[in-house]
Amino acid sequence: MSQTPITTASGIPVADNQNSLTAGPRGPVLLQDFHLIEKLQHFNRERIPERVVHAKGSGAYGTFTVTHDISKFTKAKLFAAVGKQTETFVRFSTVGGERGSADTERDPRGFAVRFYTEEGNWDLVGNNTPMFFIKDGIKFPDFIHTQKRDPQTNLKSPTMMFDFWSKTPESLHQVTMLFSDRGTPDGYRHMDGFGSHTFSLVNAAGERVYVKWHLKTKQGIRNLSAADAVRLAGSDPDHAQRDLYNAIANGDFPQWEVKLQVATDAQLAAWEQRTGWNPFDLTKVWPHADFPLIPVGVLELNRNPVNYHAEVEQAALSPANIVPGMGYSPDKMLQARLFAYHDAQLYRVGTNHQQLPVNAPRCPFHHQQRDGAMAVGAGGAEQNYAATEAAGSNPQGMGHGEPALALNGGAGRYDGRGKEDDYTQAGNLFRLLPEQEKLNLFENIAGPLSQVSDEIIQRQLGHFDKADAAYGAGVRAALKARGRNVD
Repeated sequence: MSQTPITTASGIPVADNQNSLTAGPRGPVLLQDFHLIEKLQHFNRERIPERVVHAKGSGAYGTFTVTHDISKFTKAKLFAAVGKQTETFVRFSTVGGERGSADTERDPRGFAVRFYTEEGNWDLVGNNTPMFFIKDGIKFPDFIHTQKRDPQTNLKSPTMMFDFWSKTPESLHQVTMLFSDRGTPDGYRHMDGFGSHTFSLVNAAGERVYVKWHLKTKQGIRNLSAADAVRLAGSDPDHAQRDLYNAIANGDFPQWEVKLQVATDAQLAAWEQRTGWNPFDLTKVWPHADFPLIPVGVLELNRNPVNYHAEVEQAALSPANIVPGMGYSPDKMLQARLFAYHDAQLYRVGTNHQQLPVNAPRCPFHHQQRDGAMAVGAGGAEQNYAATEAAGSNPQGMGHGEPALALNGGAGRYDGRGKEDDYTQAGNLFRLLPEQEKLNLFENIAGPLSQVSDEIIQRQLGHFDKADAAYGAGVRAALKARGRNVD
């Protein structure tokens, strides 16, 4: 079978791709061998900076199909009719590990969905858990540093992790989920996804409701035991990538039911008055008994990327990407992510990353962004500025058209520590676990916790006790079995 002739990146035919141009058969090599120079130069630049978080990931394309009418909540066109389909791209990931780390590490999993709608890209960038460790983005760099490597030893550090968690009681809800069986899902197909944050929807009448997005796996929840997760980390560190790719390649297309929790301002105010929980606090969930799940549609993944780097590594998603009929919320963590995600992609991929095929909208678009590195869609001869008439602006009557969001209180730095309930929901989650999963939780926590100082252990045990006395007692017993005296 004949091969396509090799050329340089500029299309110039290459006479010999196996032998450098040299002065005589023994060399030295001549600088004029541009093909050699170009190959080495490109090779030196083949890696873009990996993501600070979510570095190890997998991706696939698919479709979202509307199965239920939610037009009373939103004017977003992708939900306009039952049966309507929208092309999607999904990127799954671990959070704390480097790009070469194992898929089976105990870690939350990123679950980011891009919907290529006729009104622009909507990115639902969430996790496989409905809550998170912190509620304010100012703590995010500190938290992630504790999940990375010790600056002296360059090793993962249980001391760093539990020192932070034990001084951050709002983390207990997510810590409980992380060290439960769901902390090591069996691949990406067998886990749920969540938008996690509170978002909002706006209907054609300009009425706003607040929502939480849920993606429920139709493959069933399946988790790995701690022992199997460790074994696979050594024998098949790409277990989740392999499972997802092979399933799609074999026509076994994974699906998730997309659902919503919906609440009005008045309902959330009444709920907060009754429970004391801030509905925009990312460390909390909305109980289903209070806010039932409403079916919306089905997400199916049915096409693998052709090139991992171009379509998965360079995929640049951001929760700031919403379409008309959608909005944000006062969630402090969400507000930080609205800035941080896009900014990270500007640094990592480049100022024109939205021109790459995986990131480009599928609908017509027009803006005045010009120039910068790799500006392949630079706008041609079109005007590169927007003028404002002396009489004032002239809105197009399009776009998000959100109603005004009422603000409350003076600008300041508010510390709710000691005033907010960080234990009840963590205790509720613990009490939901079957007995064997509680035992697994105790063992999973005791492993790394047994490696830290007595001071940190006692501080962390105090949080377990406040969530549920049996929670603290179980971890104490597991620590004693490992030789730590925690009386």
